[in-house]
Amino acid sequence: MKKILILGSGAGGTMVAAKLSKELDEREWQITVIDKDPTHHYQPGWLFIPFGIYTPEECAKPKAEFVPPGVELVLDEVVNVDHAKKKVKGKKGQYDYDWLVIATGCRVEPKEVDGMMEDWEGDIHTYYTREGATALYKRWKYFSEGKVVVNIAEMPIKCPVAPLEFVYLADWFFKHNGVRDNVEIELVTPLDGAFTKPISSKILGDVCAQKNIKIVPDWSIDHVNVRKKEIESVTGDTVSYDLLISIPPHFGAQVLMDSGLGDPMGFVNTDKGTLQAADFDNIYVIGDATNVPTSKSGAVAHYQSDVVVENIVREIAGAEPRPDYDGHST
Repeated sequence: MKKILILGSGAGGTMVAAKLSKELDEREWQITVIDKDPTHHYQPGWLFIPFGIYTPEECAKPKAEFVPPGVELVLDEVVNVDHAKKKVKGKKGQYDYDWLVIATGCRVEPKEVDGMMEDWEGDIHTYYTREGATALYKRWKYFSEGKVVVNIAEMPIKCPVAPLEFVYLADWFFKHNGVRDNVEIELVTPLDGAFTKPISSKILGDVCAQKNIKIVPDWSIDHVNVRKKEIESVTGDTVSYDLLISIPPHFGAQVLMDSGLGDPMGFVNTDKGTLQAADFDNIYVIGDATNVPTSKSGAVAHYQSDVVVENIVREIAGAEPRPDYDGHST
């Protein structure tokens, strides 16, 4: 029996598994998904946890509920991928494959910014993890005055619009609590405006101005000075804060770096049309794990899953993969 192995049971990996199970004969193909975490985390929900709109529990469900019949879900932590031998090594076992789909997502690394960890979850927080969003809710539930700075350390990040959504929600949150006049909100970003697209950036920037949210563009953070409560840019400019909300640097899965599959930031070099791994045979990549120049979001993984599945099926049948992914998202 031939084997398809999917690394990661997040949105991208689960969609590929579900669609492949409908396309391939289970008498001929074994589809296995490997993930170390039994819980599916609805990451867009983390945005709402700091504001008390969602609870952490409302953003989590068992992954087994989403894996279709005929697909095996294996709970194991992958520690090595040997693309030459088509073998994946986990802490619990070893797995062969004929085709591999990498859907390992990405992670935030606050320690990549000098000084940030010195006051992590003190006056420095993030909402880009479930734990971080929960800690932020507890920290600022009764915040009544001061300066809140939201800083994007660098691009790419998951869901580029999320920082704007966050500052808009913060404006509502402090108004709801009756303290908005006492709280400054500032978005410090490496982009040249509020968003990645010029027309949208102008419109969304105007909304920020109407809400008295200051935008500091073209900012590349160098380090955090915890003693002074300042962030400093590579050019020596500083922004002070009372509460710093960080969107830290994003990296791909460590195992991809350790296995030689990822670039220096852990993202896999991926053909942006076919979604094949550009440097390795019989490997496709989906979602946040790719270096494709598009958003890192569930919507992107949704559209990419159709292309990945179609091209695997085409290659199995002896046909050439089609470069059908056009960067589409919603």
